[in-house]
Amino acid sequence: MGVWARLRAARRLRKAARERFGWRELRPGQREAMEHLLAGRDVLLVMPTGGGKSAVYQLPALLLDGPAIVISPLIALQRDQVASLLKADAGGAVAVNSAAPASDGLDRITDGRAQFVFLSPEQLDKPEVVARLAAARPSLIAVDEAHCVSSWGHDFRPAYLRLGKAIERLGHPPVAALTATAAPNVREEIVASLGLRRPEEIVRGFDRPGIHLAVRRFAQDADKRRALVEDAATREGLGLVYVASRRDAEEYAAAIAGRGRRAEPYHAGMRRAERTRVHELFSAGEVDTVVATSAFGMGIDRHDVRYVLHAAPPESPDAYYQEIGRAGRDGALASAVLFYRAEDLGLRRFLTGGRADADLLLRVATLVYEHGGAVPAGELRALLGVGASRLAALVNLLERAGAVTLTPSGDLRRVPGGPPPERACAEAVRLDEVRHRVDDSRIDMMRGYAETTGCRRRFLLGYFGEPYPGACGRCDTCRDEPRPAPHSARPGGPFPVHSEVRHTSWGRGVVLSREHDRIVVLFDSVGYKTLALAAVDGVLTPI
Repeated sequence: MGVWARLRAARRLRKAARERFGWRELRPGQREAMEHLLAGRDVLLVMPTGGGKSAVYQLPALLLDGPAIVISPLIALQRDQVASLLKADAGGAVAVNSAAPASDGLDRITDGRAQFVFLSPEQLDKPEVVARLAAARPSLIAVDEAHCVSSWGHDFRPAYLRLGKAIERLGHPPVAALTATAAPNVREEIVASLGLRRPEEIVRGFDRPGIHLAVRRFAQDADKRRALVEDAATREGLGLVYVASRRDAEEYAAAIAGRGRRAEPYHAGMRRAERTRVHELFSAGEVDTVVATSAFGMGIDRHDVRYVLHAAPPESPDAYYQEIGRAGRDGALASAVLFYRAEDLGLRRFLTGGRADADLLLRVATLVYEHGGAVPAGELRALLGVGASRLAALVNLLERAGAVTLTPSGDLRRVPGGPPPERACAEAVRLDEVRHRVDDSRIDMMRGYAETTGCRRRFLLGYFGEPYPGACGRCDTCRDEPRPAPHSARPGGPFPVHSEVRHTSWGRGVVLSREHDRIVVLFDSVGYKTLALAAVDGVLTPI
């Protein structure tokens, strides 16, 4: 985009922001992302929670011809976003999900009565939905919570990995991939999985200086539980407690309520009406504490959360930073405390999921290979005796191995010139092993955060590849007193941050953070590794 075109776009954006939403100014990162979308470019935007990511697709959508498609993971989040746009009288908005008839919402999109349609990635698995949306000639596509394309744990949603194909079937208008938390490898995965074309990557920092970080360590689970309940029961203001299991959500909520606090559990095993009730209580400020699994919180519209407590470490610093980022969005001080037992990490390793079944992979690859035509997914599920999610996970691996592709109707077809079944299965198993090694390394980094004796903020920001010199003064290891780091990494020293390196065993990697005696490197093949500088001679070299 030329200089004059950028100036004209900026004026149009400022005028629309003022007249349609009452915004007097746009935040850093917002305007740049909007200008690129108006110019027809794909955008990957990483902006802290509460930084105004929704505005990035809302304003351009009002200035472009055609409806905006917003892919959003949760019905509650879709409902909030629709309500917000309707309140602003911003062109009309509808949701298409299991709780809202698709035909009604799609009719309003195709006849021009609504400018925005919100739907889950699973809706785009339906050929009839994609066909109707494509006929409406969408102006842009926004993928909210885009980091979900990298979440392969127990709550893995295979439909996220098929969004790239859906985007192409929709004509690939400008795409905005939006997230609050994405480490460098996750950003690469978002770009590849969504099929973004030479995207403009805009990263506006990860630091949330108003959140005090702390870890409390325990040897016994009973001691940890008593301490967390005591902590939550004596805090002022609205808070969240994250737990690892549905049972824990129920038990912790009951214990905190027994101390006289308004506490409610929230997890995916509850009836939808109950989840909606808790969400509404939280949104209205009529509860003190919500005790939840990771099912709660994405896109919550409360800026005054004062504390986020974790009863166990999540599966990665990515997830942890996403969840604690729901505190202190109003700019006032907030607190994030991890209640930690090293043994809890074993549960996280279990929940990241088992290895792919090589026999099933080979059977799927062989059936599709020998069929020669399109194999209906429903028939394949019945033949193999597996559910839709399990088959989708297998098919996704075989797609990445270059052996299988999906037709627009969702059938499976052999890729012409692709590998035979045995080779395809071997490559799929290799890809699955790499994925698990990376997931295991993320859990190891979560242990590193919990057990570090250095500045916790510097550790977290280093994980995301954002240098943080000195000490923050806002974590338990800094004693609330700013002080310089004992040994700052010399800028001219070996292996500077963001430099590429090669390991004799692990191959290519990127340096994410550096201390006086160690570096953290993200390797393509094994994930995150912390290496002592005194021990890397001969095994690690700059590229």
